[in-house]
Amino acid sequence: SSGIIMPTYGDEMARGFCLRDGGYYFAFNDYMDLALTGEIYTKGSWGINARSTYRKRYKFSGSFNIGYLVTILGDEDSPDYSKTKDFTLNVNHSQDPKANPYRTISANVNFSTSSYDRNQVNSIYSGNYTQNVKSSSVNISQTFPDSPFSLNANMTINQRSQDSTVSVTLPTLSISMRQIYPFKRKNQIGEQRWYEKIAMSYQGRLDNSISTKEDKLFSSNLVKDWKNGMSHSIPVSATFNLLDYINITPSFNYNERWYTNEVTQDYDPIKNGLTPVDTTYGFYRSYNYSMSVSMNTKLYGFFTPWKIFGDKVQVIRHVFTPNVSFSAAPDFSDPKYGSFVDKTYIDRDGIEHQTRYTPFQYGLYPPSSGGRSGTMSFGVENNLEMKIKSDSDSTGIKKISLIDNLRLSSGYNFLAEQFKWSDISASLRMKFSKSYTLSLSGAFDVYTYDKNKQRVNTTRWEAGKGIGRFRGTSTSLSYTFNNGTFKKWFGKKEEGEPEEKTEDEGEVNEVPDGMNTGGVTEKKSLRSSSKEDEGAFDYDGYLITETPWSLSMNYSIGFGYGEFNESKLEYDYKFNQTLGISGNIQPTKGWSFNFSTSYDFDNKKFATMMCSVTRDLHCWQMSASIIPLGPYQSYNFTIAVKSSMLQDLKYTQRTNPHDAVKWE
Repeated sequence: SSGIIMPTYGDEMARGFCLRDGGYYFAFNDYMDLALTGEIYTKGSWGINARSTYRKRYKFSGSFNIGYLVTILGDEDSPDYSKTKDFTLNVNHSQDPKANPYRTISANVNFSTSSYDRNQVNSIYSGNYTQNVKSSSVNISQTFPDSPFSLNANMTINQRSQDSTVSVTLPTLSISMRQIYPFKRKNQIGEQRWYEKIAMSYQGRLDNSISTKEDKLFSSNLVKDWKNGMSHSIPVSATFNLLDYINITPSFNYNERWYTNEVTQDYDPIKNGLTPVDTTYGFYRSYNYSMSVSMNTKLYGFFTPWKIFGDKVQVIRHVFTPNVSFSAAPDFSDPKYGSFVDKTYIDRDGIEHQTRYTPFQYGLYPPSSGGRSGTMSFGVENNLEMKIKSDSDSTGIKKISLIDNLRLSSGYNFLAEQFKWSDISASLRMKFSKSYTLSLSGAFDVYTYDKNKQRVNTTRWEAGKGIGRFRGTSTSLSYTFNNGTFKKWFGKKEEGEPEEKTEDEGEVNEVPDGMNTGGVTEKKSLRSSSKEDEGAFDYDGYLITETPWSLSMNYSIGFGYGEFNESKLEYDYKFNQTLGISGNIQPTKGWSFNFSTSYDFDNKKFATMMCSVTRDLHCWQMSASIIPLGPYQSYNFTIAVKSSMLQDLKYTQRTNPHDAVKWE
């Protein structure tokens, strides 16, 4: 029902005494509500907020939150005086799948000015104040029955709070045609002919985007400041079988880009080079195409271990998948293709230069690349599995994956003037269990460097330094420990003890017969309790004491190039590490402790930490949140009635990071 939302009293050294989060709640109907709240400080700061939740069954559901905040710090005549105006908009909208099978609409908007989360107290304890990048998107998709075409339109906003940069794409319209076979007969008689295997598809994309500062977004010019254009891609391919074992796939790809302006460049004596001098608006196009053919097959190898080593391992299977492809494309930097322009100029030293540039360099889409291409790419994939005897499996055979996938690939450009070899790419995927898979990927550098840290056209094997030098890789590990972890690892089930399912399996622990989690056993005993909120008791009436706890750890590690070593003419290796820890413990039924932190290995200190404690006081509840480290050191203490009807009966005491004294 509608009613008044009681405000919360508070005081801050920077903004003064305040009444915040107070206002009025409107219960319009069964489908929508609205809460209007505000805050006001004695030193001039104020804010207003509107939040709503709506739902229409079988149609749509969502919520929105709009806030405006004015923050005044310092006296008006003092040098540290500042006045900031912040805005936030959060929208979540989703369509019910039953509403329309061919059209879907969804929205996830999280937009706010860069200083909003730093000035809004509630953001400090929700963790939003540490977010440097925010993303928003609105998506509409439409499919057409009995048609290969589909449409998709979306809007995206990416913010970086560190430098108040905002990137907006409004809109992005995609037109897709799924793969069709234009030469396939409707009524096929006999074997399939070769030209019936030719398939083609289409992908079109219309974009309109800008990257600017927050305060310049709404004053930008749609024609001069925004980048817009359209791209088209038409791939054509077919697959044939050679000698029943080799698959051959020829393909042809055509790409075209449309631009709304081109930039003319001329010689600048100050920069001693070409620089943009004029922008012409109109319709311009750039295109490129390429042809390729690829071949692949599969080879199977089986190995049966000698029986003298036992018969546990039945067989080991190796699947070897080689592939090779050839691709070719002309030099689209030639002015006859219309993507590049030849320019001759005389520099300030009187030397004549002949160069080539593209007028679409600053366009939305990258122009056609220069240089002829005649590339051979090759690679191999490996899969290794083993079959062993298993007592738990009904078939008696269990399959184990030793290496799920090991891939190596590289390439060679026959027509390139230099750097003909590509890096050697490698990837490894191993499955240790159903819940954990290790994936690693990296590359090996095949060229050497000079003292200026520049790559030189000398391969490592020509310089006597091996085939390639590992560039680096990264991976992350995460695990959650709880009460059942060590019991699952080391515990032994006693005879007659029922099976227990841990929380890791997604089910609640089962309770043995004769034990009641409400506090009273089915079979009464002299020591059984009649209170239902004291916990679980065993058959003899003794309280079962258990301390629920959990500890989650997330560790990421990267290994790759670091600083350049001039004596070796190589990059030294460097480790990048991050560690995040969070946990909770409930020593008694009424108390609960939670914490989360992250450690910065480069600076060798904790980046941030948040601790919270709650105490169930039957009809009341007490909670406290503390940020003991970092630039946002503060605390928040609240004691309130648990009943939602009396939620305004509460006491809150908190501090603000603005009040923290920074000693120099």
